[in-house]
Amino acid sequence: MHFNFHFTAVQTLWTLTFASLLVLLVVLLGRDRIRRFPWFTTSIVLVTLRLLINRLLHDRLPALTMGEVAITLALLSAIVSLLVLVEMARLAFRRASARAWSASTLALLIIGGLIVWKWGPWPNFRTIAFDTLIAKLQFMQFVSVKLGLLVDVLSIGLGVLIVATGSRFGAGWRSHVQRIVIGISTASLSQMTAQGVWQTIARHTTPHSQAEYERVIGIQEKLLNTNSAVYVLVIIWWIICLWVDEPGTSTERTLPEIAPAASAREVGEA
Repeated sequence: MHFNFHFTAVQTLWTLTFASLLVLLVVLLGRDRIRRFPWFTTSIVLVTLRLLINRLLHDRLPALTMGEVAITLALLSAIVSLLVLVEMARLAFRRASARAWSASTLALLIIGGLIVWKWGPWPNFRTIAFDTLIAKLQFMQFVSVKLGLLVDVLSIGLGVLIVATGSRFGAGWRSHVQRIVIGISTASLSQMTAQGVWQTIARHTTPHSQAEYERVIGIQEKLLNTNSAVYVLVIIWWIICLWVDEPGTSTERTLPEIAPAASAREVGEA
């Protein structure tokens, strides 16, 4: 018996991503991680919602309406992602001094600001008009792209800091915070690498035939699929790490139940 599955790579990756996100949400809810990581959970909900909306409403809504929904969700996701980094940094470096906090934050913002400034084109703000909905959406899209790039840079920087110094402040290798940030920084590094490679190819490639154009588009599709595959692996990493309790957590939870066993002395006295 032969089974014919007419799924493209994009459809397969979409299905794997959506299913993995649902499992991750179940783990966050079932293992009571939402209370500790509310913004991280919110970001996962937004990613899942964006994925579902793009799938269900694509080609079913007018282009302008669909663009308005997609760009608004993209901007909201970028803002929430920034709050996720703040949440992770506060949990990872809660024992750090105010001076260390200020110095690290300033250094990351300077590096991130420089990369965002140099990466990609900037519009002439003096000529920007907000008299039409399309103009407003274009500006919102520009802000979401730049803010997303800033989040990627800060994620990588925060990941390096936590891996290098997290154990000194209670966020060691086996902590949920460090493992979540490792996943975030890995996804950000993959995103920036794919964007950088594509921008380099697009800048130095001028198709002179339909075949060359299709070859370039094929490279872009492979980059997008690779980036999506990395994100699926990151989600699976989060599922495994968040399902397992941190070292000492389960022991601390069972202490109230173990305590009565200490009354064995009473048995001896009896």
